[in-house]
Amino acid sequence: HVQLVESGGGSVQAGGSLRLSCAVSGYRHCVGWFRQVAGKARLGVASISSPVGTTYYRDDSLKGRFTISRYSAKNTVFLEMYGLEPGDTGMYYCVTEGFTHWGQGTQVTVS
Repeated sequence: HVQLVESGGGSVQAGGSLRLSCAVSGYRHCVGWFRQVAGKARLGVASISSPVGTTYYRDDSLKGRFTISRYSAKNTVFLEMYGLEPGDTGMYYCVTEGFTHWGQGTQVTVS
């Protein structure tokens, strides 16, 4: 049974930081993070492969402010976000490769 549980969202001021966590069970392959703003489609943010840990970011602007990592011992994937901007606001979801399993999401609000 595959399950993903996100946590770590919250409300911060512009320039602040947050660390999102995705606790994964029943699965040990590539995990990605997506962001969704109300009324719009989910947009990929970053992903990390397993076991090599190759990372991917949607664009260079994210790569400079966001870091995706994996703590294999606890099968948890992190998304560290620095220099947050209002445009980063949204619901953040983690997802398995092939988009077959999604977490419930964690809200990030930047003002």
